[in-house]
Amino acid sequence: MQRLVGATADITERTQAAEALRQSEERFRTLAEAVPQIVWMTRPDGWNIYFNQHWVDYTGRSLQESYGDGWAIPFHPDDRQRAWDAWQHAVQTDGAYALECRLRRADGVYRWWLNRGVSLHDANGQVINWFGTCTDIQDLKESAAQLEHLAHYDALTGLPNRVLLADRLHQAMAQAQRHGRPVAVVLLDLDGFKAINDQHGHDTGDQFLIAAAAHLQQTLRAGDTFARLGGDEFVAVLPDLADTQVSVPLLTRLLEGAAQPISAGDLVLQVSASLGVTFYPQAQDINAEQLLRQADQAMYQAKLAGKNCYHVFDAEHDRALRGHHEGLERIRRALVAHEFVLYYQPKVNMRTGAIIGAEALIRWQHPRRGLLPPAAFLPVIEDHPLAIAIGEWVIDTALTQMECWQAAGRELPVSVNVGARQLQQANFVERLRAILAAHPKVRPGDLELEVLETSALELAGASRVLDACRGFGVLFALDDFGTGFSSLTYLRRLPVDQLKIDQSFVRDMLEDPDDLAIIEAVLGLASAFHRQVIAEGVETVAQGELLLRLGCELAQGYAIARPMPAADLPGWSAAWHPDPAWVDLPAVSRDDLPLLFAVRWGHV
Repeated sequence: MQRLVGATADITERTQAAEALRQSEERFRTLAEAVPQIVWMTRPDGWNIYFNQHWVDYTGRSLQESYGDGWAIPFHPDDRQRAWDAWQHAVQTDGAYALECRLRRADGVYRWWLNRGVSLHDANGQVINWFGTCTDIQDLKESAAQLEHLAHYDALTGLPNRVLLADRLHQAMAQAQRHGRPVAVVLLDLDGFKAINDQHGHDTGDQFLIAAAAHLQQTLRAGDTFARLGGDEFVAVLPDLADTQVSVPLLTRLLEGAAQPISAGDLVLQVSASLGVTFYPQAQDINAEQLLRQADQAMYQAKLAGKNCYHVFDAEHDRALRGHHEGLERIRRALVAHEFVLYYQPKVNMRTGAIIGAEALIRWQHPRRGLLPPAAFLPVIEDHPLAIAIGEWVIDTALTQMECWQAAGRELPVSVNVGARQLQQANFVERLRAILAAHPKVRPGDLELEVLETSALELAGASRVLDACRGFGVLFALDDFGTGFSSLTYLRRLPVDQLKIDQSFVRDMLEDPDDLAIIEAVLGLASAFHRQVIAEGVETVAQGELLLRLGCELAQGYAIARPMPAADLPGWSAAWHPDPAWVDLPAVSRDDLPLLFAVRWGHV
């Protein structure tokens, strides 16, 4: 009797366990069918034992066709082995399974999916099954590809932009160093293109640029790079030359190609080109940015020579020209004699009228030539240690002035430009810390260092230097953003707090849709990467209005205030108020930007 009772109890327990398992499976299937993704379950050997209805709807395969060997899954042929390898690795390590792969839809179209899975264990810890989901990521892939294309190619012509040009130029320079075969850098400017825009309008000008860019690209070799800098300026990188003379036929073809008549709508238009040429390597060490500047200077000489020709940059002649400027010794004496002064240009919130800070700008109070702008003397010391001494003087003087304003009851953050030479010094962080220590009343967070975009991108270890300084409170801004070789990767990694929209884009934003589009793109990047953004060079009320509508509230420029001596700033602050057109002007939502642009350029 006891055996019978025991057997009955055992049967009851098994029955209850089976029922509990059935109910558990039923709940699982109910939940799996409610999930808006493909849900799957697979044995460790890759044998498929469950798919939900989303799998059937997507692949067009019945459950009977789908259950069984994992090789039956409709992977893209290029992804099949990779998927199996990832599965084997996950099973062997009992780790999470994650794979981006393409699956064939019922209509034969492949789409990208993110496949994730985890192992399920029994009471003894043994893996019994794998469970996971597939999420459609095709739209994300397409968006990423589009962003990648926009980041590297010019939107109008489809040519490489500054970002891709920088990469190609660096590769060509490295190749020239390895193989001892020079590379030519050619800056091409179309002669007479402005007249086409003025006489026939921007649409015709754009059509002309598209056709001209394609035609010019065809004149070059397969391994050459032809990029658009902006407007009617292009750069050709011609690597792997046997010698500099080999470039002559290529330059001639570019000139001939630029002079060919081009159809734009019902018009047949014709221009010429001026080419500036420089070569690498050179006797002195030189970087990519300097090569482009040399090519630009040579192009200007070609313009002066009558256009429709090329001019080769002469490094010796360039060094001789530098000798005509104030010599290094004279600048050193000016520093000792306290002939340098700082002017301050206010930064404001155009919508609220709040004064958020000021930028310190160096001037030379020359005893004979009067007040000189930085362009008259800073280029002379660009590659000289004197640039470090003057840079530290600017920071120290700005902090001293901030202490004076504090004593008078005014707290005002100040930004200071830091040049590449100063930023590259090995003890930059220690020197900055020492200068701040000499001004204990100034909070480090009230000092902002503005670093040129090109300097930050080319400086090895820039992120490390900036991070170290931010560690004791100093803020950083990326100056002239958009004019250098911008990179989404670098922007993500560089620890900067603010992006400054370069004044060249602000200056022409009301007339040039490309510049307006660049500003809108910079604002989008700033929002995406959680960076504050400020526009420099705001010279008119209309520019300020359009910036506000785009969502850019912070600005500096002549429409707000010109740079002024420190003594004038308190009086200006007391009298400052934003233009009435700026006050409470709402920003346009990003969804309405296309309409704003269409109204701006007369398309509606």
